[in-house]
Amino acid sequence: MKYIVILGDGMGDYPMEELQNKTPLQKAFKPAMDYMAGRGILGQAKTIPEGFPAGSDIANLSVLGYNPAEHYKGRSPFEAVSMGVKMEDGDVSFRCNLVTLSEDEPYESKEMIDYSAGEVSTEEAEELVQDINKQLGTSEITFHNGISYRHLMLWKGAPYEWKLVPPHDIMGEKIVDYLPDGKGREIIKELMVKSYNILKDHPLNLKRSSMGLNVANSIWLWGEGKRPLLPSFRQKYGLEGVIISAVDLLKGIGIYAGIKPVNVKGATGDINTNYKGKADAAIKSLEEGADFVYLHVEAPDECSHHYEIDNKVKAIEFIDREIVNRLQDQLAEKGIEYKIMILPDHYTPLSLRTHTADPVPFLIYRNNQEKEQTGNSFDELSSRNPDIYFPEGHKLMDYFIHYA
Repeated sequence: MKYIVILGDGMGDYPMEELQNKTPLQKAFKPAMDYMAGRGILGQAKTIPEGFPAGSDIANLSVLGYNPAEHYKGRSPFEAVSMGVKMEDGDVSFRCNLVTLSEDEPYESKEMIDYSAGEVSTEEAEELVQDINKQLGTSEITFHNGISYRHLMLWKGAPYEWKLVPPHDIMGEKIVDYLPDGKGREIIKELMVKSYNILKDHPLNLKRSSMGLNVANSIWLWGEGKRPLLPSFRQKYGLEGVIISAVDLLKGIGIYAGIKPVNVKGATGDINTNYKGKADAAIKSLEEGADFVYLHVEAPDECSHHYEIDNKVKAIEFIDREIVNRLQDQLAEKGIEYKIMILPDHYTPLSLRTHTADPVPFLIYRNNQEKEQTGNSFDELSSRNPDIYFPEGHKLMDYFIHYA
C-alpha cells in the first residue's frame, strides 16, 4: 500500500457573492476529487491548535502528525535548513520578505502595498539580497537567498522575545502599528529602514518600475524561530517518505522529519507551477520505493493573498486535472494500490486575504476499497461530519495511515 497526501495550501474558503455564494472548492470543476469524495471518507480536522497563529508552518506540522505544542519552535528554521543555512543552538532565524512599501512618506507611515514585491523573480531577488548582505550583514547577522520574495536572516546569539507580524496579514495597511516589537526591536527596525534606503533607487528596482512592476524596496522580517527537533516520520509511522513542494518551508519541515525533498523543474509556488511535473515526480518516487508522498501546492494560498478569485478556482481545477486525475490514471495503469488524502492546511479566505484557524475539510480515498457511492463532492460543506472530526489535527495522519 502506498500513501499520498495532496495538500492545497489555503484551499479552504468562505462562500462569495462573486461565485454565486459558493466557495472556490464548490465552484471549481474537479471531477477527480469529487469521484473520490463520493466513494471515500469525508471529515474535518482542526490543524491550528488554540493559541497558535494560523500559519502554514503550524498547519503542515499538524497534517504530518506532529503536535505543534510539542515540536514548534518557529517558522523560519524550517526554511533555513532547506536553504542549507546551518543553525546553532543560540541562533535565531527570521523570514525575510522582499516587499513593496509606498514611497513618499517617512518609513513608519508607509503602507504595505505588496508582501511579495510583485512576485519578484528568484534571479532578481538574488542580486538584491546579496547587496543587502554586503551592506547590512555583520559577523552576527547575515542574509541568505531563497526563492522569489522568500528569504532568510540569521542572527547569532539573538534575543528571543519578539512580536513580529507577517506582511501578508497587513496588505493595504499603514505599517506603523505593525513594526517590530520585543527585545531587540530597534535593531530589527533599523535593518528594515536601512534596507529601504538601499533598495529604493537600486538599478534593478528602477528597471522594474519602468516596466510597471511592483518594486522590491524593503525587507520585512518575521517568522522568527530556533532550531527544532522532530522525531522522524519513519520512526512514527514506519514509512519512507518524500515531500514535493516549491517552497523552502515545506522542504525544511520534510528535512527535519526525515522526509526527502524532491525538486521539480518549473515548480514556482504560484498558479503557474508545474502541476504535471509534481504528479510525475510523485509517481516516480513511489515506483522507486517511497511508501509515502506529501505533495504540496502553494497556488491557492497565493491567489487568496492577492485577491485573485478566478485564479483560486483555476488553481483548484489545475490540482484536480493535472495532479489528482493524473495520479489516479497512472497508478491504476501500473496496478499500484494506494490511499490518498486531499485537504488544505488551513483556510485562506479571499475576503480576508489572510489565514484563519477554521477546521479544514479532508477526503480519504482507497482505490481497492471504494465505499458505497454517496454522490458527495469535496468541499467545506459536504465534509461536515460530526462523526469524523479531529479537534487535534495532528491525530489525522495516524487515522489516515492505520484506520481509514
